[in-house]
Amino acid sequence: MIGRLPCRRAWREGEPLDGLLGREWLLTNGLGGYASGTIGATPTRRSHGLLVAALPAPLGRTLMLNHLVETLVTEDGQELRLSGIDGPASAVVPERLVDFRIENGRPIWRFEDRGVVLEKQIVVTYRQNTTRIAYRLLAAPGPVTLRLEPAVSMRAHEGRVDQPPGSYVVTSVGDGVEVTAASGPTGLPPLRLLARIAKAVPLAGDQRTLDVIYRVERSRGYEWRGELRSLGRFELALAPSELAEFTASTEPWEGLRDVRAEAAMELDDERRLRLVSQAHPIVQHGVGAELVLAADQFIITPRVRPADEVRLHAEGDEARTIIAGYPWFTDWGRDTMISLEGLTLLTGRHPEARSILHTFAKHIRDGLIPNLFPEGETQGLYHTADATLWFFHALDRYEQATGDLETRRFLMPKLVDIVEKHFAGTRFGIGVDPADGLLRQGAPGYQLTWMDAKVGDWVVTPRRGKAVEINALFYNTLMLLGGWLADEEAAGGEGRSLRSETVISAAGRLRESFNRRFWNPRTGCLYDVVDGEPDARGACDDASIRPNQVLAISLPHPVLDTAHWVPVLNIVREQLATPFGLRSLAPGHPDFKPRYDGDLRARDAAYHQGTIWGWLIGPFVDAWLKTFRHDREGARRLLDGLEQELSAACIGTISEIFDAEAPFLPRGCTAQAWSVAEALRALVAIARI
Repeated sequence: MIGRLPCRRAWREGEPLDGLLGREWLLTNGLGGYASGTIGATPTRRSHGLLVAALPAPLGRTLMLNHLVETLVTEDGQELRLSGIDGPASAVVPERLVDFRIENGRPIWRFEDRGVVLEKQIVVTYRQNTTRIAYRLLAAPGPVTLRLEPAVSMRAHEGRVDQPPGSYVVTSVGDGVEVTAASGPTGLPPLRLLARIAKAVPLAGDQRTLDVIYRVERSRGYEWRGELRSLGRFELALAPSELAEFTASTEPWEGLRDVRAEAAMELDDERRLRLVSQAHPIVQHGVGAELVLAADQFIITPRVRPADEVRLHAEGDEARTIIAGYPWFTDWGRDTMISLEGLTLLTGRHPEARSILHTFAKHIRDGLIPNLFPEGETQGLYHTADATLWFFHALDRYEQATGDLETRRFLMPKLVDIVEKHFAGTRFGIGVDPADGLLRQGAPGYQLTWMDAKVGDWVVTPRRGKAVEINALFYNTLMLLGGWLADEEAAGGEGRSLRSETVISAAGRLRESFNRRFWNPRTGCLYDVVDGEPDARGACDDASIRPNQVLAISLPHPVLDTAHWVPVLNIVREQLATPFGLRSLAPGHPDFKPRYDGDLRARDAAYHQGTIWGWLIGPFVDAWLKTFRHDREGARRLLDGLEQELSAACIGTISEIFDAEAPFLPRGCTAQAWSVAEALRALVAIARI
């Protein structure tokens, strides 16, 4: 029986102050909205805010409450800053912060100064755009005043920071206030604010402008200086052991007034306890339990696409999807299907897994699932060659975990149509080459594989031709569909336009061609792309050593002959493996980039040219355990960096990418779905041996 959820202490008094602004926390609401910031309670990213609301299209995720300037004033007039602004002069960090921890998935700060002890905790309500902050005065020699100054610049959460913050009308509504934007995005709901101890206190004082420096945006080459509009201040007189609370929301007033912060935290604790207790037993404790809570951050109901909800409700289902990463990604088909097993199946969330499959199935066009849904839009973009193939893999994993055959049977017409479209050829040059049965892909100006960096018109790694992992995935797809069709035919099911023997025969031809064409005896591993665009020397086969070849071993139906497994994994281990995942390109290659930093062009030039990807540890562990069946310790060492990473960037979760060389700094999204999913899945896979 689990009696307590994970606690991770991330900062103590005496540690370097840089850690306060360099490490972050994240809370999500199950809709795609979130609250996030630094340990130092000072915004350093344009997306940092206490209420990023998930609003229907065309708004999308919107920063409604950017910041709260918090000051504790003692009886003798001394001020203790609990949060601040990184302004033009110097960074403001909390004063007398002695401890920061993530407990039960939520951030907690503890301040101590001359007998004053105060704890601050934040809770975001599930399936609501509501953030509550609780301040408990644990000890004090006398009365103190808590001053809270909300500051706003309502805009898209990844919008420019150098625009005017806008003007706002503040109206008293009962015991709270409503903040309405008089300029800026149209259609915004009012921001509702409520501050209280035993009863609510009014907002007082004049509005003023705060200058803000966003240091992370400056390092990334974006606009980095902006303004926030302070709306006034709440002043709450606190006695020892009293609890003050502040609420910010776009939800109706009734629920906000009825639920106090303590009750909201208790409900949140109960929900998190259920999440951990229903997960696979291997991940109900320690790091595994932390990953279960991290997984929850990415599974959402897509409020921005109400049509999905209507259609699925009509079929007795609910719309679900997976946010690829915070803060800036939306839901991506590839990331969703790769992440589905770790985020939903190993965490016991089988109905949500089914809903995710149905949600994406509703958007199949020309034999493809969407690559992504852009922020604030209802229709997907389809420029991907592999997301649809991962869809088959995700469906197979779902069926193996749940025993539910009806979902596959319901989707069979679409599955058959997908493969027929790939045989005949579909968008973006995706189609089977009749000469050898391999799947080719590529269209000018598009990046169709997961190595999809693009700057303007420059596609950094186009990989047009026959890519190694695309063909490994297509082989796996054909073997799965062939088996499903055979089951259907054996049961006397309805006739399909595609027969199992046709599909299995195509898989056999692909496998023969794959092993003949992709094995590179010169490097002792696989080509990354064959029959591609000629390079500067006129070669059409790309011998770059990349991690994509691992999928030729790791998938349930491996396309690579077993004789090549050991040499491939030796090369990957020697040149690509790190404590945090696999490098995307081997050192020594002319295009290898050791660091992912600088402006957008510099970062995208390094994105798949050496940068380490955490999600690749999952396929590597799978391939390792298949090849070296009893080497559990060797597989476990592949996860050596996991514990360190959970305290490195965004506390309690895993970053998107890492620099290719030591000290392997975390980069990119601070919380990435497939990084968490594959780490969780790898933990279970290793323990099962």
